[in-house]
Amino acid sequence: MRRNPVKAALKAGQPQVGTWLSLGDVFAARLMARIGFNWLTVDLEHSPIGWNNAGLLFGAIADAGCTCLARVPRGDHDYIKRVLDAGAHGIVVPMINTVEEAKIAIAAAKYPPTGNRSVGGAMHAMNFDATAGDYYKHANDEILVVLQTESPEGVANAEEIYSLPGVDAIFVGPNDLAAQMRAPDGTEATPEEFNAMLGRILAAGKKCGTPVGIHVQTEVQVQQRIAEGWQFIALGSELRFMVTEAQRLVSALNLKTGGDLARY
Repeated sequence: MRRNPVKAALKAGQPQVGTWLSLGDVFAARLMARIGFNWLTVDLEHSPIGWNNAGLLFGAIADAGCTCLARVPRGDHDYIKRVLDAGAHGIVVPMINTVEEAKIAIAAAKYPPTGNRSVGGAMHAMNFDATAGDYYKHANDEILVVLQTESPEGVANAEEIYSLPGVDAIFVGPNDLAAQMRAPDGTEATPEEFNAMLGRILAAGKKCGTPVGIHVQTEVQVQQRIAEGWQFIALGSELRFMVTEAQRLVSALNLKTGGDLARY
């Protein structure tokens, strides 16, 4: 059975850099899987990508030799079971605020007796170049489980969550974390407060021996975060790459644009 190189590298303390796929296009996924990123995450939380399309994307990425992950909409059994049965090599689970939420997500990704994932499907074994029997025997060891810390509550519970068996990495969505840190009157957290929160996440990861990661937008930020000790790094998305380069060309040519898409 195919090993999960990203899981092995993170366990060995090696940074792994990937990107997000939001377009849901198989052609784009095939190209991106051959660029050289360590992993690609198909985003089922904040994109219109459907289940059938997600399965095609997982297959295209796996066939190219790249590690395919899925960010599920929510950390429950049904979502996690479905993306893993469709062939994802791992999951990214948003908004994990409590130990109980973390335990539910981990259990859904593991076959008994470790967890409660049900047995079935066919595409999962294909994407690991395995027989069904070998997949069921080794999936618990190779599936990558990444939980997201995106709120002050999640940070407060960080050490308990990060120390749970089965947590392979932690990932910070900085936009959601910043939004969750707003005061009741809507006042944004200061940069100092936000950076202090990131520092608490990084420190908890180091204390528990669990790799932590974050989403960034430039190669300079990738290098900065790796130097700080972050390991699971997401650089932009294929959507952002397309829009940013198009905006650069339009600006260089002094063409009139139809709107500001810088947020993507």
